[in-house]
Amino acid sequence: MTGAKITNTFRQVCSGLTRLFLPLFFIISFLSLSQPPLQPSASVIKLHLKKLNFLGSVLYVAAHPDDENTRAISYFISDQLAATAYLSITRGDGGQNLIGPEIRDQLGLIRTQELLAARKIDGGEQFFTRANDFGFSKNAKETFEIWNKNEILSDVVKVYRQFQPDVVIDRFPPDERAGHGHHTASAILAQEAFDKSGDANYLPEQVKEFGAWQPKRLFTNTGRWWNQTINENTPGVVTINVGTYNPLLGKSYSEIAAESRTQHKSQGFGSSGRRGDAPEFFEWVKGEKADHSIFDGVNTTWSRIKGGETVIPLVDQAIATFRDEDPSASVPQLLKIRSAIRALPASVWKSRKENEVNQLIQDCLGLFVEATTTSYWSAPGEKVKMAFEVINRSKNVVSLTGIHSSQFSFDSTCSASLPGNVLLNLKTEKSLNKNLEYSDPYWLKKAHSKGIFSVDNRAFIGKPENPPAILFVFTFSLTDEKFQVSVPLVYKKTDPVKGELIRPFAVVPPVFVNLDKKEYLFSNQSPQVVKVLLKSVIENFSGKISLRLPSGWRVEPASQVVQLSKKEEEQLFLFKVYSGKEEGVEQIEALVDVNGIEFDRSLQLVEYDHIPTQVLLPKASAKAMRLNLKKEGSRVAYIMGAGDEIPVSLRNMGYDVWEMTDDEITPSNLKKVDAVVLGVRVLNTNDRIRFFMPALLNYVKEGGALVMQYNNNYELHIDADKFSPYPLTLSRDRVTQEDSEVRMLKPDHPILNFPNKITLKDFDGWVQERGLYFPSKWAAEYEALLSMNDAGEPARDGSLLVAKYGEGYYVYTTLSFFRELPEGVPGAYRLFANIVSVGKNKVTHGLKTKSQSGGR
Repeated sequence: MTGAKITNTFRQVCSGLTRLFLPLFFIISFLSLSQPPLQPSASVIKLHLKKLNFLGSVLYVAAHPDDENTRAISYFISDQLAATAYLSITRGDGGQNLIGPEIRDQLGLIRTQELLAARKIDGGEQFFTRANDFGFSKNAKETFEIWNKNEILSDVVKVYRQFQPDVVIDRFPPDERAGHGHHTASAILAQEAFDKSGDANYLPEQVKEFGAWQPKRLFTNTGRWWNQTINENTPGVVTINVGTYNPLLGKSYSEIAAESRTQHKSQGFGSSGRRGDAPEFFEWVKGEKADHSIFDGVNTTWSRIKGGETVIPLVDQAIATFRDEDPSASVPQLLKIRSAIRALPASVWKSRKENEVNQLIQDCLGLFVEATTTSYWSAPGEKVKMAFEVINRSKNVVSLTGIHSSQFSFDSTCSASLPGNVLLNLKTEKSLNKNLEYSDPYWLKKAHSKGIFSVDNRAFIGKPENPPAILFVFTFSLTDEKFQVSVPLVYKKTDPVKGELIRPFAVVPPVFVNLDKKEYLFSNQSPQVVKVLLKSVIENFSGKISLRLPSGWRVEPASQVVQLSKKEEEQLFLFKVYSGKEEGVEQIEALVDVNGIEFDRSLQLVEYDHIPTQVLLPKASAKAMRLNLKKEGSRVAYIMGAGDEIPVSLRNMGYDVWEMTDDEITPSNLKKVDAVVLGVRVLNTNDRIRFFMPALLNYVKEGGALVMQYNNNYELHIDADKFSPYPLTLSRDRVTQEDSEVRMLKPDHPILNFPNKITLKDFDGWVQERGLYFPSKWAAEYEALLSMNDAGEPARDGSLLVAKYGEGYYVYTTLSFFRELPEGVPGAYRLFANIVSVGKNKVTHGLKTKSQSGGR
């Protein structure tokens, strides 16, 4: 039938659908929501066939995305053929970002998707709890106080009961050897959940839904970084060589793990594939001990299910008769296996294996099913144009009998035979249901506390992300057997460079309301213009836009009429805002009123090539700071590092900011600016820093002011003695308690007095931390201005160092301005303005010169 053209009318195929058969020349199947993966090869299908006869499961538990042992996970999945999942307690929200300016919630969203990308490579499942990564923590006690331990423990127990692992493996020891309070807490939670998940009296409502579940044993995947002496002869240790080679995959598990780990791009975890033996040590902690295998004493055969023995010979036969050149020949046997599984009593294994068989049937048929649309998004109640592509790339007789989507109240009966390798195209236009929820991430729909996300729909707890906004279920008939394939509705385009790209379809409000800034700084009584950009998702949108202001503030005009006639049409509205007289941090909110219904959601997109585009819909609000801020100088150069939003904050202060490219960092250009600020981790991320650092230091020597923000002491792109005029040694010291006491070592120093008087009150309201990667030693030419420390630790004095060098000033600061300024912390604004203004201060009291200190 290849090349045949069949012209049935649409009512002969599916009710409400237009049909067209076309010859197929080339097409790629996909499951991903970013870039489509290939149809699995015959060797991969054979590996999945073998997996049908293994009924054992592993749950790996750790604290953050990228904490998991990807080699071990790859080994358990593709060598042991175990159902394997990773439970990450947090989404990594409090970490650092090496690929862009996103931090906190947006970074957590990126790292969630990176972890899902990793699981797509190794084949594992992914779970999370509601715990928010609030930043580095030095002990489990602090972590549990902030997280609310009992709530997070209930989430971990839910995952145990839902996934029902035979073996649990935690990544870290339950003590200070773990090196991070979150790490320690994850191990404690893993062990306590092991004891509680089998207790039917613990969280009985959970038990009603999932049942109680007792894993067989729990191991710690002991690392050499905290136990240098562990080996295969250590009592209680099961040693596994996870570096073996899988000929069906053509890779070792270390090579697969490198691909998986490389997905953590925001953390700079690109990895090279390794070959050869790679022993991992699994140290017994709880449950029954094991001598040889982590599955010792676990029944991993079909006999663990009553009546399951009947499935074993059927799978054995499917494996024995599998034909690499024609996987579709296995479909009749797979249907027999599915029938045998369906006859078994309900269990997690029945559901798990039936899903595996259904996927194998689809893969063996080469069955491609796709639902696409011409728009990224639409609003509830709006019509959506859709196209369906279906093709059976086998000799088997397959028919499409129905298409269903609950989000459209769409239920179409079909009668379409699918001849081998002939493409079926169907098109339709339907209205979305009016009661659909928006597609923003479920854990970010509501404001959350420092330690835990607020999730109203408890069924979502544990899930890595929202289910697809729109899901279509295609029903097929194959030799009188029915099977279903579910696919999400996606937007698809062909990029001339990147090729076929796919983006998840989203359900969004009828209008986006975006303020032009995240924070507005009112340094005096003069009004500021607040800009609001509206973007319509629907045709003929009309309403009235206004701002909601703090008490004592006013706006002109009070409101404006909105009329947007076309989809995707944009209109900019300007408001003149007058602040109140009292200093403080308030909120400005923008909203559109349509007959008494308010729309106040903005649009934020997170777009990177290695993850699907993410849509966030936060409230259209911004911080409004009434702050008597002074600054000196007018033009500042900013040299970006890993990525941050400090240039925006500098513009809020009133500076003209020149974000210099590498090529623009020249002596002549540096003479045009009043100060130079280097972005966070510039020494770690800019591999040309060693070439232009001499020009920057000479700029200081000739009278300029240079501000260097924090850097990690790992993998610097410049020699350690070349980035500063006088020696200083970086360390991993940090102060994580954002409310820790700050002591002024030199209260009369100009940076603490000009042009703004800095007091201890300026350190109130800081978020997540004081600072990180403090220098531990520095030359006598530097003056340390501040001292601080976490409870029970020695003083850390390296957060703000300043030195006179020639005629100018060099400042090295590890205070977390990259977090504080975007959060609108008033004291951080005042102190940073002083730091940037240091070169304009004519008072040199307290600043050592090279001649005074005796030089370098």
